[in-house]
Amino acid sequence: MSYYPIFLDLRGRECLVVGGDKIATRKVEGLLRAGAKVTVISLEITETLRAWEQQGKVRHLKRCYQKGDLKDHFLVYGATGLREVDDQMAAEARSEGVLLNVVDHPTLCGFINPAVLQRGNLTIAISTGGKSPGFARLVRQQLEDFVGPEYGVALEAVGAKRNELRQACPDAEERQRLLNEFMESPALDLIRRGR
Repeated sequence: MSYYPIFLDLRGRECLVVGGDKIATRKVEGLLRAGAKVTVISLEITETLRAWEQQGKVRHLKRCYQKGDLKDHFLVYGATGLREVDDQMAAEARSEGVLLNVVDHPTLCGFINPAVLQRGNLTIAISTGGKSPGFARLVRQQLEDFVGPEYGVALEAVGAKRNELRQACPDAEERQRLLNEFMESPALDLIRRGR
């Protein structure tokens, strides 16, 4: 099976995490960074989740998953570790057309998460198609040394130049040629090297 790589705009979207452990907390953290509206369903939650609830960043329903909970959610994570609950959520997600990721059960997932390397607005995602998330993490760790924070700075310079060229140059092909020239310039190379 092959997955289709995509980046989702979750700003203001209703998202649900079923479970309250450390894994669920990491899923919530990523959703919050993406601007999602997050609800957590779990009898117990981590201190971090409790703090986010008190700050109004997440909504917590202190109970177990119930059929119907996925309705009206765009994206859902299942992090209960209970196969029976995972199966119920997967069936509901299919019938409701909801994107579901069940931790450690790729066959139940409508999507899988890549290992992610973030440098400012530069995002590099690594996937193994669900075969080995640990291997994807290893590749990400190896890339961290090669793609340092200076790449985020370089991207900002390229973005600024692109906006400048949009205003100054009406011809799309010429704009692209000038932008390519800028990206290959010594100035950008100096930025990438942290100078």
